[in-house]
Amino acid sequence: MLRGAGLAAAGLVPSAGVAAPVRKPLQGETIDAALQAKVIAKEIPGVVAMAANETSVVYQGAFGARNIAAATPMSSDTVFRIASMVKLLTSVAALQLVERGKLKLDEPAANIDPTLASCQVLTGFDAKGVPQLRPAHRPVTLRNLLTHTSGFSYPLWDPNVVRYLKAARADPALPRRPLMFEPGTRWAYGGGIDNVSQLVEIASGMGIDRYFTENITGPLGMNDTGFVITGQQRARQASLHVRDAGGKLVARPFEKLAPTAAFSGGGGIYSTAPDYLVLLQALLNGGRFRGASILRPDTIAMMSTNQIGNIEAGILKTANPALSNDVDFFPGIHLRWGLGHMINVDPVRDSRAAGSLTWAGLFNTYYWIDPKKRIAGVIMMQILPFADRQALVAYRQFERGIYRALGAA
Repeated sequence: MLRGAGLAAAGLVPSAGVAAPVRKPLQGETIDAALQAKVIAKEIPGVVAMAANETSVVYQGAFGARNIAAATPMSSDTVFRIASMVKLLTSVAALQLVERGKLKLDEPAANIDPTLASCQVLTGFDAKGVPQLRPAHRPVTLRNLLTHTSGFSYPLWDPNVVRYLKAARADPALPRRPLMFEPGTRWAYGGGIDNVSQLVEIASGMGIDRYFTENITGPLGMNDTGFVITGQQRARQASLHVRDAGGKLVARPFEKLAPTAAFSGGGGIYSTAPDYLVLLQALLNGGRFRGASILRPDTIAMMSTNQIGNIEAGILKTANPALSNDVDFFPGIHLRWGLGHMINVDPVRDSRAAGSLTWAGLFNTYYWIDPKKRIAGVIMMQILPFADRQALVAYRQFERGIYRALGAA
């Protein structure tokens, strides 16, 4: 295994409690050097990166600090807020229930969750700024929700949602969440996976947190993945960092851990790079990992197949630069969506093959699965805004380094 030594081994942060570095091939050192350089330049605070094939970890590296002010060293078991990367878990949960006959991809989702009945589509605003709505002509389906073609859109990347919500605050009679377009006609990244979470809870009869534990994270041994963290896990958590007006990274205080009994499968979960990589390995291996089976191979194949035809996906224009930059991870490459992931239709130079799968979390955590070249990777940082330019450079350097090391580019 190519194993990153981290900044502690380089003498750049305190090394107390850090194991001596393991010798590794030159290719692994090249990845280390690239990630260390980003930390030394203070372009990112700290990072954990891992890659694996179906059975084995092939690279692991932890660099920099969990908190740039305290210089607490990163380690592979650092806990991160992974935000929307929980959507993959929720998609797996829904497809498990499809396999069991408790959910159906193409029947009206309102058959399970009546709150999805009688959806209204926003067609525009009149001269006074009053939202104009009409009944949807098509029902919202589970397939729509999983592929972000339901019409639900996040305000972070849709100014029409921002404008609508402002009007709705002044008129409580307006529906809380209209559709931005007719289901199945466009792609917009949005909160539809929160509705999938509701469908999972209704169909299974258990909360999404318990469902994950009993059906996904528990069987796979993902013991550091959950909506609630313990005190011991909190001690391993990375702090969120934001950029000030000059681009300097500033650590934020930890979020408050308020007790709650309700969770959503659209965001708000914690994990570690080793935990999440196990999920990716299971998906790379046809739904099985170390004796646990979470999905059938035919379901995995369906997840990995374009589900939205010729609709373009994956490009986002920010409505709040403090939270997200504009997003276009692969300029000039056609992007589609499967049942849980974005798919690059074309190959990416020096890295992933056509048909690879990917997505991310708001705080700059990312993953990819390359079914053709049989490799998956995860990289975790804690920075706002999303699609932070320096974080993306680190991501690309890591990914390309993995393919070069494996001779698969």
